[in-house]
Amino acid sequence: MTETCDVLVVGAGLAGLQCARDLEAAGREVRVWEASDDVGGRIRTDRIDGFLVDRGFQVLNPAYPAVRECVDVDALALQPFGAGIRVRGENSLEVLAHPVREPGLILQTLRSGLLDPRSVAGLLRWAAPAFAGRLRRPGADRPLREALNRAGCSGGLRRALDQFLAGVLLEDEGSTSNDFALELVRVFATGVPGLPRDGMQALPRQLGKALASPVRTSTRVESVTPHGNGSLVTAADASLLARHVVLATDPADAARLAGGGAPAMKGVLTHWFAAATAPSGSDMLHVDGRAQPRGPLVNAAVISNAAPSYAPAGRHLIQTSALLGPGRPVPTDEEVLRHAGDLFRSSTAGWELVARHEIQQALPVQPPPLRSRPVEGPSGLIVCGDHRETASIQGALVSGHRAALAVLGRPR
Repeated sequence: MTETCDVLVVGAGLAGLQCARDLEAAGREVRVWEASDDVGGRIRTDRIDGFLVDRGFQVLNPAYPAVRECVDVDALALQPFGAGIRVRGENSLEVLAHPVREPGLILQTLRSGLLDPRSVAGLLRWAAPAFAGRLRRPGADRPLREALNRAGCSGGLRRALDQFLAGVLLEDEGSTSNDFALELVRVFATGVPGLPRDGMQALPRQLGKALASPVRTSTRVESVTPHGNGSLVTAADASLLARHVVLATDPADAARLAGGGAPAMKGVLTHWFAAATAPSGSDMLHVDGRAQPRGPLVNAAVISNAAPSYAPAGRHLIQTSALLGPGRPVPTDEEVLRHAGDLFRSSTAGWELVARHEIQQALPVQPPPLRSRPVEGPSGLIVCGDHRETASIQGALVSGHRAALAVLGRPR
């Protein structure tokens, strides 16, 4: 006889786990099925030869409102990055640091040559709406590049900002919603991103452990069909009758199961290298701020400087990230190493490859205007994920909460 339940959540990424938690808190019976072998969705961590390696470079910003509300950040033992970036110039390596969080770097920042008055004025004009409550106004959003140009942000400061945001947004054409970029800037200004002691997957694992019923992993849903007052959900080795079904899968699987289209996705190539000697003592991201970047990387960092738990004693872990996409050749390991050495102004001799992650489906595109997409799918199923909200941890958690509210608003 086919098993039954009140709500089945398909997918154990952040959105699905948060949806399940909210529904359980409201007294509903919830099951969660996950296609892969563990919870996390796109947030996964592997332990390789004593190193913690996330699948793609990711960080957790504790200033996200949904993180403050839904996550026990203290339990994650977050290891913060430095509040700023190191910028590779033509003949130097400069620093742009948060003046309040990094007071010891104020003088270096002022001497960087990146803060000419015109550029700073343009940056402040661009960022002002983020701190004045003037985001998400009808008809006001536009592509990021256009907004920066209108504000008059230019010069070396603009180049450094472009490279930093390219690594965050996973695109360097400036096509992302300006309102979304400003929301991220506001969060970066009020919180310092970091890495959990046990890797980024510690975040979804914390959410999963709070569930009353354990997540059923290695269970890929093949079909969801209407059945009476609910749906029959079928996997290769299981079936279940659920009154309500929430699809918290990746966008492509959500479209396959619920119908409708899936958003375009952006890709990233992340390399993880081990080294006996760190190429830099900095705990900040390094970006290429030259008029013509000398390689494919949008950022690089000595992860173990910020997060010592990511590397065994006496070793260092370095990450590099390059964008992937149509018409963009996948960088070779040699090209990555060459550019990394240039960014750090250090030799890469002796670096050992720990892992290489080519992630074609890393983040959904976020074009203007910035708006939430409905969680009600075209077939009546409920759909959640960062692709329904914003392409971020914040967006995934909020989307899961919205999906739970949609279930609670339906007849039982």
